[in-house]
Amino acid sequence: MHSLVPVAAAEEGGFQPPTISETHLPDILPWMAEWGTGFGKQMLMVVLSIIVISWFFTFAIRRGALVPSRVQYFGESCYAFARNTLGREILGEKHFKPWVPFIFTVFFFVLVNNLVGAVPLLQLPSFSHVGAAYAMAGIVWFTWVGVGIRLHGLRYFKLATVPSGVPGWLLPLLVPIEILSNFVIRPITHSLRLMAVMLAGHIIVMLAGSGAEFLIVQQDSLGMNATGVLVLFGFVPLYFLELIMMVLQAFVFALLTAIYIQGAIEADAH
Repeated sequence: MHSLVPVAAAEEGGFQPPTISETHLPDILPWMAEWGTGFGKQMLMVVLSIIVISWFFTFAIRRGALVPSRVQYFGESCYAFARNTLGREILGEKHFKPWVPFIFTVFFFVLVNNLVGAVPLLQLPSFSHVGAAYAMAGIVWFTWVGVGIRLHGLRYFKLATVPSGVPGWLLPLLVPIEILSNFVIRPITHSLRLMAVMLAGHIIVMLAGSGAEFLIVQQDSLGMNATGVLVLFGFVPLYFLELIMMVLQAFVFALLTAIYIQGAIEADAH
């Protein structure tokens, strides 16, 4: 029923809001059309983010001067943030060093893929598509579960699902909850949180742009035209709010990654 509303509005010459399906652009190279997949703009943004991150940090540290340039200082500050705030503070002095590269990569990969959604013409956050968010959360899930098994063996699953100090008669109730919470719900929420925020921001951009275009271009009323201009000006604070959310979601995703790894490392300490 709801899907018929935009169609009816368009037929009557009214405003047709963008739909979720419009956030999925046609594939650039539909080499697997029978499976409904191919190389699209989203994948292009992922590849572009890898190139940008690699180029920037290689460029920033290419000289390694004792008195750093602005670019070197900024690059070193970014690394120090990931190392100290996301690594040392969460994993602890004893365990954080081997995990700095991974946490650093997770944070900046998610951050850049979010920020491309705020770049004119590009304007497609990679993680607004749930498949990319699932893949990223899956990598993190296999990482911390693998760490737990490597350090504690199969006993890790008992450590992660059987709360210590709980009476035995409560375990049949608590153990299934812990299994669902740690191994099913955790990766799902890890991914969907990121995807939902990025998709919401992307839809706001599309809605503001299409609404302003409709009011300014397709309406003859001066009042409607003025309203369209106000929509554009009103979108400016929303744009900066979206930027904040892009950075915040990258931080939250990397922070939870560090927390999950720390929990796997110190599972026997709980």
